[in-house]
Amino acid sequence: MKARLTHIAADGRAKMVDVGDKAVSARSATASGAVVMSKKTLDLILSGNAKKGDVIATARIAGIMAAKKTHDLIPLCHPLVLDKISVEIDPDASLPGLRVTASASIDGKTGVEMEALTAVSVACLTIYDMAKAADRGMQITGIKLEEKTGGRTGTWRARATK
Repeated sequence: MKARLTHIAADGRAKMVDVGDKAVSARSATASGAVVMSKKTLDLILSGNAKKGDVIATARIAGIMAAKKTHDLIPLCHPLVLDKISVEIDPDASLPGLRVTASASIDGKTGVEMEALTAVSVACLTIYDMAKAADRGMQITGIKLEEKTGGRTGTWRARATK
């Protein structure tokens, strides 16, 4: 199969993919990313003493809300009624920082990769926003699709990196 951009018409115009004739199937996607920060900032977040409140809980909610609004943020994305979206945020002292993982699922005609990626992106941005007064040097890094299942192309997993 020749690789092609599905959102570009033959004449070069942007277009929304027609999923009308596609079969409904179970689909899922998992994405991940991280916010790297100073150990002091990580300790502040974990202590619950950040000036803006509970950073992790707020970022989790922001990620979930963002996944539900992906079609409003990303041109040409189909509006989806998600069956599930979860956002997990875990401290990682080796960064130091927070690792964010989002999983989305649906029984539908199109995949949920963009919803999982959007959830991770907005959760990371929220962490940055809530802790920037303590550490403007934080870095959002490594946002990527880890896995997707379902649809015509089946299962895809990211290659392990060293």
